[in-house]
Amino acid sequence: QVQLVESGGGWVQAGDSLRLSCAASGRTFSSYAMGWFRQAPGKEREFVSGIRRSGGTTYYADSGKGRFTISRDNAKNTVYLQLTSLKPEDTAVYYCAAKQGSFVFSNRNAYAYWGQGTQVPVSS
Repeated sequence: QVQLVESGGGWVQAGDSLRLSCAASGRTFSSYAMGWFRQAPGKEREFVSGIRRSGGTTYYADSGKGRFTISRDNAKNTVYLQLTSLKPEDTAVYYCAAKQGSFVFSNRNAYAYWGQGTQVPVSS
């Protein structure tokens, strides 16, 4: 089992950058593929990015390609999401999620463990 705690959210203006962090408890962090999802007001939670457990392969939704970068530090039990060139439509609560195994899925139902989320409001 793993517990996840996100941090790094906060008010930003369009064009700004922000780095989100997700700290995981437990000694088996490296056995989990990690994902970042987001949920805007009135919308369903959607996949943003994912990274395999080794960190060697990453995935992005079209909305974040070229602007977002996911990474992980297995020694620190932490996954990061660097957000750049933020837009008002990026406004959402951002969640990290973990699933056992190497493969990343964009389907949120594949992830058994979730953090509490961190808000990222982007003003125009």
